[in-house]
Amino acid sequence: MSNLVQRTLSGAVYVGLVVASILVHPAFFGGLFLIVTLLAIRELHKIIHSSTFLTVAAMIAGGLLFAIAWAWSWGYAGQTADLALRLLLFAYMPILMAAMVAELYLKQENPIHNWGALLSSQAMIALPFALMNGIMAINKYALLALFITIWVNDSGAYCVGSLSAKRKGGNHKMFPRISPAKSWEGLIGGFVFALIGGYIYYAVGWIDNLNLSLGLALAIAIFGTFGDLMESLMKRTVGIKDSGKFMPGHGGVLDRFDSILLATPIAYILLIAFA
Repeated sequence: MSNLVQRTLSGAVYVGLVVASILVHPAFFGGLFLIVTLLAIRELHKIIHSSTFLTVAAMIAGGLLFAIAWAWSWGYAGQTADLALRLLLFAYMPILMAAMVAELYLKQENPIHNWGALLSSQAMIALPFALMNGIMAINKYALLALFITIWVNDSGAYCVGSLSAKRKGGNHKMFPRISPAKSWEGLIGGFVFALIGGYIYYAVGWIDNLNLSLGLALAIAIFGTFGDLMESLMKRTVGIKDSGKFMPGHGGVLDRFDSILLATPIAYILLIAFA
């Protein structure tokens, strides 16, 4: 099977699962993205050569954070935020603290690196995926718009960047030391496509405020680009091309969800503030 066919088939399955999980039922979404969260955390710790103990602790903590956020968002953790907060404090936090204290006894060469890896996996992966539950509880179409905006922004940036590269003199590179393929022309093209998407979300009734819809689309495009660049920086730092081999032709879980990781918190903040 050719690489193009592999990319097309795996990409179609990926898009289909994401869309279906958002539209069908919260339980479907929760189950699918709990697995994605665990796989992404495992992938990150594998890239930076964490110990098995640290990897498992990070996965348990991250999975618990996602599960608590899911239960809180859909009312399964009680009717008050107080109960959900207690679950968070008495389950999630002790796991993190135990994993950090364990470094006193494990005699690892670089405990500071391990602490940083543990906390980074929670802040950069577990928290954004957990916040998706909040976005979905507010408006499932806003969460769908988040993913579509990322896809549209990436596609628009690729198309415009590729066309501008054919001009005499080529295009203007953004971060050649991190991502040589990204250009300022592609960035602007992606933003334009994202804003068109933002208008469409308003027109079809997904988001009932035009300014919010446009602002949300632009913010997702901006922070999605930063998330993509951050993952590229990480991969270049450790000298790898892909974060993993989870999706044939597309790389690992982090390669597919890197843009989502920074875009999700900003989308959640905007929806809470202005929705």
